[in-house]
Amino acid sequence: MARGRFALLLQRAFVSGRAAVLGAGILISWTPSQSAAQDDGSHANWPSFRGPAASGVADGQDLPDRWNGETGENILWRTPIPGLGHSSPIVAGDRVFVTSAVSSDPDATFRPGLYGDGDASTDRSLHRWMVYAVDRNDGRILWERAAHEGAPIDKRHVKSTYASSTPATDGRIVVAWFGSHGLHAYDVEGRPLWTVDVGRVDAGAYDIPSYEWGPASSPIIWEDQVILQVDTQDDSFIAAFDAATGETLWRTGRDELPSWGTPTVASTAEGPELVTNASNFIRGYDPRTGEELWRLGGSSKITAPTPVFGGGLFVVASGRAPERPIFAVRTGARGDITLTGRNTENEAVVWSWTRRGPYMPTPLIYEGTVYILENSGILDAYDLETGREIYRSRLPHLGSGYSASPVAADGKLYLSGEDGEMLVVTAGPEPEHLATNPMGEWLMATPALSEGVMFVRAARSLFAVGRER
Repeated sequence: MARGRFALLLQRAFVSGRAAVLGAGILISWTPSQSAAQDDGSHANWPSFRGPAASGVADGQDLPDRWNGETGENILWRTPIPGLGHSSPIVAGDRVFVTSAVSSDPDATFRPGLYGDGDASTDRSLHRWMVYAVDRNDGRILWERAAHEGAPIDKRHVKSTYASSTPATDGRIVVAWFGSHGLHAYDVEGRPLWTVDVGRVDAGAYDIPSYEWGPASSPIIWEDQVILQVDTQDDSFIAAFDAATGETLWRTGRDELPSWGTPTVASTAEGPELVTNASNFIRGYDPRTGEELWRLGGSSKITAPTPVFGGGLFVVASGRAPERPIFAVRTGARGDITLTGRNTENEAVVWSWTRRGPYMPTPLIYEGTVYILENSGILDAYDLETGREIYRSRLPHLGSGYSASPVAADGKLYLSGEDGEMLVVTAGPEPEHLATNPMGEWLMATPALSEGVMFVRAARSLFAVGRER
């Protein structure tokens, strides 16, 4: 698909299946410069959940070790964001994008902490599902759009929000998924492009179908495709939509339980591979066609972490007991690569662990090491090539636990605790705790790194952390 398709005149109302193009008559002119989805190493763009290919890594940031969201130390700006949202910020050029669900109930909230309850929130009041564009330089809200307004179709987990899926951008469009309330696309100036209704998204407990927890998997943009993983109680699928029009390019059914991880595409020697995490099988696909290439069983019944790629290996993990696996899968696999018996490796699976996987945070591959952060505050490190354990360490701060995923820059790991404290820990074979930095608000979202600034989405605010220039 040629990039030139993005330079199109929307002069007709377009309806294809359940996709509707909005904003007829608007000339969308795209700048033929760097796409945010194809980062060139300038560290300017953080296009989707955990940045390019969900890596969570951006060296060359020169961030301070210490900051304070309450006193303003090394806080460049703070912008209040209405409503509730666990979605992470994304960055393209001079703009930061975030989503939120604004309830008409002034007491709407979520419940952080380490607990196993499957309760749903009682908030079914009228909501507005919002997309915000924020100026990265001063925190001004440049535009806001209500993608949908009305009463929620589904319930949400009491710990979640109605805006837990991170948006995605390629520097020209911004897409946001709000589950049963649709997939919405805007240009970076806020002009609506198209909306796709993917149907009701019933995502909840696999063993108690009446529980409704809501989705959290995030869309990604690969080449000119918006790829969305939709795993539900009874109609799971993965699909690609034309980023210019919302037209369905391919859709592949999945015999799956509800899941919450985001798909990842990596360029490999054998061609591009799209990898998804889910309960019945971790799967590899051809992102050009949606054809399944391989599948790997043995995962947990509840899967939330996103697959990550580095050193020629996909690392995929999940943390519900008893399996709690970590798998390292080489590229180019084909067919069923499930481990048999007590084997921990085979031709396709380079190494694996059980009872070590994280429940919520996505693994981090950095400088040849795989870091695993558990909700309970245990940080593990493994050699990427062999799976050898390097260390197993408990963080000096636990509080309400960890849901956000770790990110890394310049030899340091940044870990966001739910109760509002961010830890800075050295990468490498011996972790050194450098600082604990209070933000003053609950932290559930994974931060974004871009050109010397860490953008931190907290319960009520978006912060820019960095050195004064």
